Amino acid sequence: MKTAYWDAIKNRRTFYALDKEQVTSDERIRELVGEAVQHVPSSFNSQSSRVLILLGAEHDRLWDITKTELKKIVPQDAFAATQQKIDGAFRSGYGTVLYFEDTDVVEGLQESFPAYSENFPVWSQQSSGMLQFAVWTALEAEGWGASLQHYNPVIDDAVRQQWHVPESWKLVAQMPFGKPAAAPGEKAFAPLEGRVKLYS
Repeated sequence: MKTAYWDAIKNRRTFYALDKEQVTSDERIRELVGEAVQHVPSSFNSQSSRVLILLGAEHDRLWDITKTELKKIVPQDAFAATQQKIDGAFRSGYGTVLYFEDTDVVEGLQESFPAYSENFPVWSQQSSGMLQFAVWTALEAEGWGASLQHYNPVIDDAVRQQWHVPESWKLVAQMPFGKPAAAPGEKAFAPLEGRVKLYS
């Protein structure tokens, strides 16, 4: 058992207190994300995952866009709390990884393998989930803190317009990250009995 591997997995937590101090170089961030995109498995080796890495002003712009879009649907008397959460837990970080799945790839597989047609969207999401976990854990191992957010589909059109995202890219999740500014809360674990069964 590789201790460092399991340490990275165990240490990966949701961090809501982030600041903008740089922990690693931007090129290192790109390298980590690129390695994950390259090597995370996908059904039929479809490689349908797509990623945008937003740093600095582009990261801030994403969360300003999110506030603008949410302001259209959140009741006015509740928006102050929403804005505080976005500014304090997400915009306060160093960057954001945006995860997409390319629906053209998924639909192409559905056409090529009709017997599995209903499964390809599910498998696509599973691959995306593995990618998100891989990147999250890699960022943690480098000293970053992160969380996983889902403001799609509220922000989809604005994101597509701002960063010229192809129509076939479907937004799946957003991962703001930054230098941890506070430790995460305690995490409770349900007993493994009943969750893991072994037969031999």
